[in-house]
Amino acid sequence: MTSRLRGLGIVLALIGFAFVAVGAFAFYKTQEGYSSLNAFSAAQNVQLTYNEDGQLIDRGETAGADAIMGLLKNDWGYPVADGDLNPNDPVVNTATEYMYQMATVAYHTLHGTQTIVLDEDVTYNGELFPAGEYEFAIDGRYWADFDREHPLEGPARGMAWTGTAHALIAELGVGTATASALQLALALAALAGGLGATLILAGAGLVWATRPEATPVPVLRPSSVPA
Repeated sequence: MTSRLRGLGIVLALIGFAFVAVGAFAFYKTQEGYSSLNAFSAAQNVQLTYNEDGQLIDRGETAGADAIMGLLKNDWGYPVADGDLNPNDPVVNTATEYMYQMATVAYHTLHGTQTIVLDEDVTYNGELFPAGEYEFAIDGRYWADFDREHPLEGPARGMAWTGTAHALIAELGVGTATASALQLALALAALAGGLGATLILAGAGLVWATRPEATPVPVLRPSSVPA
């Protein structure tokens, strides 16, 4: 029985070393991913803007940044990690920073106005739109929220939600997904390493607990000689 337990301990320790090796490899590949993402972010040099107090600002105002953060947190339900927002490292290279920058593009698109020029009178659903210039407020409309046949909404949709806006949001979404995947990979690497260390400890404990006991050496005492 003792030899079986000792063998089990050795097997557990070997499995533990395998898990540690897997964790180390995953950690190494994760660091490669972080290095690549940071290099890509640095090359683009897209930065968030902070004031002297370390607060996010948009167009010089904290109110603008608060509105963007409200869109990100409340409308989109994104779990913002405050630790990802670092005034000393304003380059966009974390999941929260990517999502905030995406929300910035979307916010200004959603709350902008577009100038529509009608060259001639247009009647739509019984309403007359005389020829002339109109300032059309996007008023929080996403791409699918416009009436494409409307003489004002139809042109405004393409003018607000341009190919550039869609491309920026898509690219920032890829950055968010990449950063989140790297965080998950780092957690899995830590899990594998921790499991491996636990198995090594358990295996070593079994080997130690089943070590052969030392046989006590009898002590010879001289027999007493009667007086």
